[in-house]
Amino acid sequence: MDQPPETEEIVHVVDDDDGVRDSMCFLLESEGLSARAYPSAQALLDTDPPPAGCVLTDFRMPGLDGLQLQAHLTARGIGLPVIVMTAFAEVPAAVRAMKAGAMDFLEKPCDPAVVVEAVRRSLAHNRRCRAASAAAADAARRIAGLTPREREVMDLLAAGHSTKEIARNLGASPRTIDVHRARVFHKLEVDSLPDLVHLALAAGPE
Repeated sequence: MDQPPETEEIVHVVDDDDGVRDSMCFLLESEGLSARAYPSAQALLDTDPPPAGCVLTDFRMPGLDGLQLQAHLTARGIGLPVIVMTAFAEVPAAVRAMKAGAMDFLEKPCDPAVVVEAVRRSLAHNRRCRAASAAAADAARRIAGLTPREREVMDLLAAGHSTKEIARNLGASPRTIDVHRARVFHKLEVDSLPDLVHLALAAGPE
């Protein structure tokens, strides 16, 4: 099976029932969404799915169930949102899946409109998460280019300290701190203190 481009959003439909898989893929594709079908949770895991998209899975399946699939995806660092389809008697298990990180659960028989809405919501969530991850990686890359002293200056600037306070804290002259500040702004490619703060927040803690 060829891997789709990482930017292509794929809805991974996992169900051991051929009819359910086919009907769900038909529904999603009729709504302009790309879907791929898998007869088991392991079949999906074996493809090492790319980061764009979501998973629509049955809960009760031979081998790994929907809850175990969610756990395996999380353990592998695969951030695809998971929607679990479940019979009424399995709702408590579906709630556990949500507590473990699943995006949503749908009670069978699933209303087609509800399925499409849940999938679109999950895809939007996945898009936001990927954008945040890319921003964090870019911010970390820029910050990594700072010298240790420039990093100290950046941290103190981001914490709201003035040039005079930073100079006093680091035992340097305000003029020297101004030079470091200018270099920090240049290396981080920011034009203002608010931009610097946003970048530091995007990078997150070390």
